[in-house]
Order: sequence, then C-alpha cells, then structure tokens
Amino acid sequence: MPYLVRENLFIGNIGDAADVLQHDIGEITHILSVLSSTSISFFSEWRREILIPTEEIRKVYVGGSGTEDDSGDGSKSSLAPEKVLYSLEKAGKDLKFVRMAVPFKDTESEDLLDYLDVCLDFIDRSRKEGSVLVHCFAGVSRSAAIITAYLMRTEQLSQEDALESLRQSCEFVCPNDGFLDQLKMFEEMGFRVDYASPIYKRFRLKVLGIVIGDSYNRGERIDSSKFGTDPDLSAAKISSEVETKAKIDAIRSPLYRCKKCRRVVALQENVVNHLPGEGETSFEWNKRRSGNPFNKPEDNECSSIFVEPLGWMTIVEEGALEGKLLCAKCEARLGYFNWSGIQCSCGSWITPAFQIHKSRVDISSV
Repeated sequence: MPYLVRENLFIGNIGDAADVLQHDIGEITHILSVLSSTSISFFSEWRREILIPTEEIRKVYVGGSGTEDDSGDGSKSSLAPEKVLYSLEKAGKDLKFVRMAVPFKDTESEDLLDYLDVCLDFIDRSRKEGSVLVHCFAGVSRSAAIITAYLMRTEQLSQEDALESLRQSCEFVCPNDGFLDQLKMFEEMGFRVDYASPIYKRFRLKVLGIVIGDSYNRGERIDSSKFGTDPDLSAAKISSEVETKAKIDAIRSPLYRCKKCRRVVALQENVVNHLPGEGETSFEWNKRRSGNPFNKPEDNECSSIFVEPLGWMTIVEEGALEGKLLCAKCEARLGYFNWSGIQCSCGSWITPAFQIHKSRVDISSV
C-alpha cells in the first residue's frame, strides 16, 4: 500500500500504482510515474494486456514539441531536444485517473533538475483536484527525490530536513547521491530551477560533458543543439528590437567583442562564474616550489572569462576534445577549450572549460 506523506500526497512503488489502476483502491485520483523509458513501456504493455482503458491527452518533448506550451526549453535545459519531457493520459475504469509519466533513470548521472518543474506543478494541481500517488519502480530513490523537492519548495525546508520529514512517513526512502547533490543545488537556487544561476550553468556543463564524452566514445558527431546561441546573432536581434524594457536591459548588459574585428563572442548570460581560488590547493602537489615565495601577487585575479559552448565554436562542434578558440570572423585567437578542464589564473579549476582571455576582447554595452 502507498504511504501517506501529506494530505492528498502518497509515495509508493510500481506495484502500488498497478493496484490503484486495476482495483481503484483508496482515494487516489492522480498518478505521477517516474520510471525509465523501458519500465514505462513495460507498464503500458501490462495495462493493455489486462484491458485497463487508457486515453492519451498529450505528449510533450523537451523544447515544447507537442500540444502544450514550451514546458521545456531546449536552449536552457541540459536534456536532448528530442527527449520526451512527459506524457499525460487518462486511465482506469471510466478513465478516472489522470496519470503523468516522466522518463528518467535511477542513476547518479541522471538529470533530475530539468524534470522538477513539471513534476512539482503536477503534484500541486493534483492535490487541489484530489489525491496524488508519486511512484517509481521501487519507491525508494526517484519518487523520494521528487517528493523531497516538493517538501523543500512548499515548506521551505533544507534538503536534509525535507528528506528527514519524508522518512517519518516512509523510513526506507533513499535518493541516490547524484539526486541528493542536485537537491542541494535546488536549495541553493532558492527552491527553483534558475537557468541563469551559475549553479545551474555549472551543472548543465557537467551534464553536457558527460553526453559529449559518450558521443565521442561512440564515434558520433557532437549534438550542437545544446550549445548556446551565437551571441553575435543574439546581439544583432536585440539591437534591432529595443522597444521593450527587457530588450533595452539585455543590450545594456556587457557584450564581449573580439578586440581585432569587434565581433560579439559572448554575452554576460553566457558567462559561467566561479569562485576565485576555489580548488587551487588541489594542485599544489604538482607545482614547483622554487623561486621567491614573497614575489607572489596578493590577489589572484582572473585573467579570463569562462563561457558555455557557443554556436560559433566550430572546432568544438567538430568533435575536438581540446584546442584553440578562434574568432569566427577574423580567426584571431581568443582562448582555449578543454572538456577535461582548465585551471584559471585565480586557481579555480573549471570543468569543462571554454576560456576566453580578457586581453583578447573588449567589453561594451552596445
């Protein structure tokens, strides 16, 4: 039987969901299934075999392909644009139940953050209309991570306190370590997925690095649809449409231009910030200790900016793992990239790293 977590909110496993659909037990009216694509298909086949009525409402892909609005934004999300974000259906006798199926795996490298908004919104709506069961395969990791995030947002709890509160209702829940790390990021972003946050940008780059590594190992071309839009095109579009305050503010934010030809190579929103000096001590063992120790500068100032991979970086799209970043217009050398990481002059280690030297660009607002 499912466990009651809060009023109109239950947690369970795939067997609990099957019992609810087949026997209409309890007060549940909505079901949120967080399963791998394989398990979702298996579950759907089982329902067809025992003749549980089903009627699809819609299927939404990352980027909003489908009948609903753009719930997922392929330009911001780390998910592949052809990936199903969720499917929604009516099921059970008299099509009583509303069921959302969200496909992701219970692995530490899986992207939980980009599914949180649709899951938490569904739980909110479901509790207002009836009662909702959130389940994964075993009821231990994925469903627990989703409900922990829900408690964090609705009750303003830390990750630790929300999980401990959930364990008061279901003591064996245990999200995997990767999910726990992402829930901590969720907390640091103020209980929302903030795509503009440096926290999310670093996470997105980490996920992208894993995807690129897999593509490279399989000998496949890199999917450049996950790269940021060419900032030169974005700046030109903003310049021609400055009638709204948002567009005026956007064009006034810093633009990084190639010092030689003035082409825009990055916008401020493309910059991935880091903490100065973070990680420097990790590399001290590999440094020579000769020279005058009193000759060191007091401040380790960053001599570069680090950005997300962008549309003009053709060498990155071609599949190189490291190399020079050249201006797309005049081919002046702007910096360097390395999927394995680069140490900034301040000491911080950035992984993956797309580095533009400040000495090679000018900063302007137009």
